[in-house]
Amino acid sequence: MNIALYIRHIDHQYQHSLQRLITLLNSRGVQTHIVQDQLPQCQLDFLLSIGGDGTLLSSVHLIADRDIPVLGVNFGHLGFLTTAGRDNIDSLVSDLLAGRYTLESRSLLHVVATAASGSFATFALNEVSLHRFVEQPLLRTDLYVSGDFVATYAGDGIIVATPTGSTAYSLSCGGPILTPDSGCLVITPIGVHNLTLRPIIVPDTAQLRLVTHAQPQQFSLGMDSRRQPLPHGAEVTLSREKFSIRLVRLGDQSFFSAIHQKLGWGGLPPRS
Repeated sequence: MNIALYIRHIDHQYQHSLQRLITLLNSRGVQTHIVQDQLPQCQLDFLLSIGGDGTLLSSVHLIADRDIPVLGVNFGHLGFLTTAGRDNIDSLVSDLLAGRYTLESRSLLHVVATAASGSFATFALNEVSLHRFVEQPLLRTDLYVSGDFVATYAGDGIIVATPTGSTAYSLSCGGPILTPDSGCLVITPIGVHNLTLRPIIVPDTAQLRLVTHAQPQQFSLGMDSRRQPLPHGAEVTLSREKFSIRLVRLGDQSFFSAIHQKLGWGGLPPRS
């Protein structure tokens, strides 16, 4: 078995936990590969993202469409997308190698940004956001869903989140929680000045077009943890990406157990 460990940065105090993880895997006959910016040429069985949610989001862009299951190991703080922590390395290795896990398919957003200077395409696991710079006037954005005009959003910006991203930036702006298999996108305004505009859910089969009003200033296009400045008047087109990402959940964990334990959502489950 070949397993890659994707590591951006590990605090010195956690080096012992990382070394224990590598030692345990190697002792069970696993070939481990430490990666940062390039995957090895061999066929990988799993990629372990070592860090927090930001590290996991970066690892997704490293594997892209190679269909390698990703297991998040939390060496950070909240780590909502991660499934194991630095304090339970032994059970992580045992569950993974014994096949005590499930795979969750997570949809992605295909992103095409077009401006007078050119265009580029990429993808995002959590969300795509348009946000004004602090010193600039309101960002005015026209939203079209499958060709139909929805509304003009005038405010700090707008978020389009996948089910995975519904528990991130969108949630903090008042958006709903979507289950991973819901097949939806949620469009959430940021600091909108029209109080009748509320988050709206659309099927992920729809094509979304965001058209910013032409002004001399720029705005920020966010794609997960990456940001790109674009000029006002640029257009952003969103659709479901052709490939998906598989996240590993160990043992009897589920999406709802994660939001109970890590978000404190709805209280604890009743005792049996």
